[in-house]
Amino acid sequence: MTHLTIQGTPIPALGLGTYQARGSTAAGIVRQALEMGYRHIDTAQFYANEEAVGRGIRESGVGREEVFLATKVWPSNLDKRRFLPSVEESLRKLQTEYVDLLLIHWPHATLPLESYLPELGKAREQGKARFIGVSNFNINQLERTLKTGLPIITNQVEYHPLLDQSRLQGWMQEHGLALTAYSPLAQGKAVGNPLLQSVGKKYGKSAAQIALRWILQQEQAMAIPKTSNPERLKENMEVFDFELSEEDMARIGELSSQGGRRVSAFHGADWD
Repeated sequence: MTHLTIQGTPIPALGLGTYQARGSTAAGIVRQALEMGYRHIDTAQFYANEEAVGRGIRESGVGREEVFLATKVWPSNLDKRRFLPSVEESLRKLQTEYVDLLLIHWPHATLPLESYLPELGKAREQGKARFIGVSNFNINQLERTLKTGLPIITNQVEYHPLLDQSRLQGWMQEHGLALTAYSPLAQGKAVGNPLLQSVGKKYGKSAAQIALRWILQQEQAMAIPKTSNPERLKENMEVFDFELSEEDMARIGELSSQGGRRVSAFHGADWD
């Protein structure tokens, strides 16, 4: 497993996303992932599975201190009155005293960033989160966030070979922020891509593994593919025993110029 060192702490570059996994399915896949060697688990208030994710961690037998656990605050909880109570509720559901990473899931459509970013800082100061960050923020929103002085470490965004995020990624690298890629397999679209399949044959890997390796081989990049399939879980983990050539990295990087687009169902709707 490759790690990124952020603020002096090694963080597993590959994690398990749990969106759409619920109940025993979520608990089971988290348990299996940890037993398999995963140490980075991502959930969110919106996923309605924090309780199950926490159960999966406990059932795995892996010590809590060994797991890098992330959750996200939903926009309806960004109001000052709701922010910290919602984080405390997440901790109760996860049955943990802290999360390793607390993110703002989406910027609020009407509330100014400056009205709720301080609450994110308070969560960290109060020991509810070891690290803090944001998700789905654009460059302007990131600039405003950094001006507050908050020590955010990452911006979690949709990123895969079919979507060009080079401008955002370049800006983030210049400012020392890691990019955490959700939907790194383009919700399955990467699996059927002819170029990724062709490159995969060259390395004896699947198209999905090539897509993941392409992200993880980039500077300050992490990926959190989601799956409820144990076989896919294992396949996603087997991306650290090879390295893509510079030529193949460049060829894959050109895919996004061929009409690629977002696959995420959410694009910053008017959250209430």
